[in-house]
Amino acid sequence: MSESNTARVLTLPNAGEAALTIRAKALIFHDPKSLALLGHVERIAPSEANVLIVGETGTGKELIARHVHAQSGRRGPFVAVNCGAFSENLVEAELFGHEAGAFTGAQQARAGWFEAANGGTLFLDEVGDLPQPIQVKLLRVLQERQVVRLGSRKPIPVDVRLVAATNVDLEKAVQAGRFRLDLYYRLNVAPVYLPPLRERRGDILPLVDYFIEYYRQRLGVEAPCVTREAAAILRQYHWPGNIRELENVIHFALIVSQNGVVSPADLRLPGQVLPAGDPAARPIDDSPEGALAAIRLQLCRLLERGEPGLYDTLERLVFETAFDFCRENQVRTARELGISRNILRTQLKRFGLIGETAAET
Repeated sequence: MSESNTARVLTLPNAGEAALTIRAKALIFHDPKSLALLGHVERIAPSEANVLIVGETGTGKELIARHVHAQSGRRGPFVAVNCGAFSENLVEAELFGHEAGAFTGAQQARAGWFEAANGGTLFLDEVGDLPQPIQVKLLRVLQERQVVRLGSRKPIPVDVRLVAATNVDLEKAVQAGRFRLDLYYRLNVAPVYLPPLRERRGDILPLVDYFIEYYRQRLGVEAPCVTREAAAILRQYHWPGNIRELENVIHFALIVSQNGVVSPADLRLPGQVLPAGDPAARPIDDSPEGALAAIRLQLCRLLERGEPGLYDTLERLVFETAFDFCRENQVRTARELGISRNILRTQLKRFGLIGETAAET
């Protein structure tokens, strides 16, 4: 099945330590469109120009940013920051640093991410999430090449190559008044468009090979054979979650596959229907490991879709399902979940599953 003999591969450092849903762990350049992209990236990397990487979630934007840094010749560190991970109150201090006493809880001075990346590359992921007041300050830093820590008036020179990334159309964000036009021009000096996986299908099977090898080593199993039918399905599927989704599907397939063969039934792709008489249409692995893998796969899909209020929804689902399974017996429900009865009652009241004065059973 392999198409990866001539492919180039970028991998995330310490990928085994990263959670499965955080980011793409590997990026393969085998498809002609991907090879053209790689050539473009390696041409702009040695310059000092700011780079803006545009691509859907899960396409490997951080891997491109790391490759830009590796090919740039800069001796300083590569520092990656997710702009959407901080509240508006904290993002200024995180990016530009702060002095002791600058705000409640700032007991000592601390350098920001710009200072941490001095001499190297700062990667700002999801830059479109930055609040507008911070956009103004970021523009000033890029223009003046110096930062002023929160609570200080002393400028600190910085030598930083900026690589930004976004999964939204910043031009539309500018038109909507959510993103500054001058900052967009400052970031978009060397643009990089990272196509979704469905637009570079020549990379799909080499990625399948990569993730099979990666997870078969972690699971301690022999590399399975992917049937021709399964390979065709993998290559034709539209992959809305891109490389992240492909990784999740292959991980799950290795857990549930039997007799060293990955068949269409092992892929569990949305909308996939197998004929009733198909021997591959066997029931899902109902072992604890297989069941948890199935839950993990579906959770990843919910995360990729950006379902609002997902944590509260899942928390309610756990208590509601367990309470119903135990026929509304609180003692048994608490025992099955491994929590105290008091904690259980608090959660049941929170979700409206029992009243404030419900009788204890």
